[in-house]
Amino acid sequence: MNLQVRHSLEYQYNFPVVLEMHTLYLYPRSYPHQRLLEYSLYIDPQPSKIVKNIDVEGNVQHLIYFYNQPYSRLYVEATITVSSEPVNVFDFVFYPFETSKIPFLYDNRIYKYLIPYLDKADATQQVEQFARNLAAHVNYATIPFLVEMAQYISQNFAYQHREYGNAFPPDDTLRDRSGSCREFARLFIGACRSLGIAARFVSGYLYGNPQQAHELHAWAEVFLPGAGWRGFDPTEGKAVINNHISMGTSADYDQLAPVMGSFLGYTSSLLTTQVDIELLQG
Repeated sequence: MNLQVRHSLEYQYNFPVVLEMHTLYLYPRSYPHQRLLEYSLYIDPQPSKIVKNIDVEGNVQHLIYFYNQPYSRLYVEATITVSSEPVNVFDFVFYPFETSKIPFLYDNRIYKYLIPYLDKADATQQVEQFARNLAAHVNYATIPFLVEMAQYISQNFAYQHREYGNAFPPDDTLRDRSGSCREFARLFIGACRSLGIAARFVSGYLYGNPQQAHELHAWAEVFLPGAGWRGFDPTEGKAVINNHISMGTSADYDQLAPVMGSFLGYTSSLLTTQVDIELLQG
């Protein structure tokens, strides 16, 4: 199916400011099942220069430079059309087969590349106990554990809409039994890493869920031997099929904001965002 996303962000400043370099993560990642068909980017005020890069984790970023003059607003709008084909997360064979049970060790050849995605800063004692309880329930089988955890978070934690600010720590999410999609993804990732499964944060959009239809969405991907990176959405309680549009992935939960930058001046700012996702007939 073909999906179109329109994502706009407007920053309004009480007093004119000088805009410094901004980094945009508003360009979709490439996957075997996700292909970019059309793309446009509109920025007002007109930048002095736009540099399109690949960052250290393989995401497309735009570096935006502005003229050295005062501005009272910054408006960014990306229009994205992708072809998203169904993907079966479970269509693979564990290799080596021993990794079908957790905990397991990655082969040395790939382990060195996965080190950032195994960081255990969020794998507190509470998070690890949460993971082990779920793993024990499915006899420490790798795929059933991932499915069980995504379903458990979706069914037993209350969803809270919170578009701005950093995702709360997993311990807070466990204590409150509630959170946003970013908090659920952060908890899922921390729990995976506590048992030695490499996991990363994914930012993008979700089609078909009215709750997520007009905002950014977040989920997780795990690296499975024989499968590579596979997506799981603890907000939805499901594996990723083809209604997720990935814009960026990172070992960290706070590195993929659609617009990041700074300005020179003393003022306050107001951010207004709008996301619209639609299925294109054809």
